[in-house]
Amino acid sequence: MLKKAYVEITNICNLRCAFCPGTRRAPRTMTPEEFALVLDKLRPRISYVYLHIMGEPLLHPQLDTLLSLAARRGMKVCVTTNGTLLGKQAETLLRSGALYKISVSLHSVEENGGDPAAARHYLDTVWQFSRQAAGQGIIVALRLWNEGAADRGNAAILAYLHERSGLADWAEPRRSSFRLAEHLYLERERAFSWPDLSADAVPTQFCRALREQIGVLADGTVVPCCLDHEGDLALGNLFTQELDDILTGPRAAAMFDGFSRRMPTEELCRRCGYAARFNIK
Repeated sequence: MLKKAYVEITNICNLRCAFCPGTRRAPRTMTPEEFALVLDKLRPRISYVYLHIMGEPLLHPQLDTLLSLAARRGMKVCVTTNGTLLGKQAETLLRSGALYKISVSLHSVEENGGDPAAARHYLDTVWQFSRQAAGQGIIVALRLWNEGAADRGNAAILAYLHERSGLADWAEPRRSSFRLAEHLYLERERAFSWPDLSADAVPTQFCRALREQIGVLADGTVVPCCLDHEGDLALGNLFTQELDDILTGPRAAAMFDGFSRRMPTEELCRRCGYAARFNIK
């Protein structure tokens, strides 16, 4: 059974981060009517909607309307953001009854101009929002998913979080995720390689795509996971098709069976650095 769907409400972003591959697709933003249609087709199978694939979801001009649409359907919304617009969108997010979790990619701070004052302002804004959200029972995950790669700014970020959290037992290294306060967590992960047809193939690979998750791009295209940023593994279109018809289609069925046997049927899936973490030695 599927657990979640990644829905790309816009593929437009206000940053160009080194860790993100971006997309060559035409800029597009879902309308509230399209988002409502997507929710209605997802709802029989999915309770958690993640606003994340490409783009910065807090850029959506009608974010409050989209959150209201999810709330009216009893669906829980998880948002992944670079955090630069939290000050502007804080009221919209905090008054939404649908927001269940928000993940902030703190490694975006290095893309925020490199100025220490600007970086401090960014972190102050993120921290203030995080404490407000956590105080309302919203789960907040502050991400540093660049360990072992372009993590030159991590020491300063960790020092800031240590200072603000006031944790007496702060120590390095810490486990991949640990609690800063009630409902507020720091997530540390090693950098991963996005799926790339030019990368070396891994012939035996497991993945949770189509087993726990699917993705819906801004134009309605259904993809197996949130890492298919170009829609290379298009399975159908939720604007014009039913979800069950898409998931039982020949391509989706072959992919599901291939993952079950640890034999991916798609070349792109054999070249996914993220899926490698699911391999059991």
